[in-house]
Amino acid sequence: MSWIRLTSSHQLEEIRQLSESVPQVIFKHSTRCSISSMVQNRLERSGLPLGIQFYHLDLLAYRNLSDQIAADFKVDHQSPQVLLIRNGECVYEESHKGISMNELVEQVAR
Repeated sequence: MSWIRLTSSHQLEEIRQLSESVPQVIFKHSTRCSISSMVQNRLERSGLPLGIQFYHLDLLAYRNLSDQIAADFKVDHQSPQVLLIRNGECVYEESHKGISMNELVEQVAR
């Protein structure tokens, strides 16, 4: 799986713009959390579906950016957490063990 590293607030506007034509997924990951590592491994083993771009945020290194994501997309902060961005808005979010590639793919198909 090829992640796009999310490291700056400028990328959030890019994600909004790109989401008008291609679904965007943000994965917020804590490198100190075993559940977060398990979820990341599970996502990576599932393979990257076509037609979706996946961003990876290292929550510990970019905590301010994580807070901005929560505010901009009107979601509560969780870790680990995935957000599906479509047409500039978060249309689906899940956290912890509820995160699955199958569910993301189903949500994209809606």
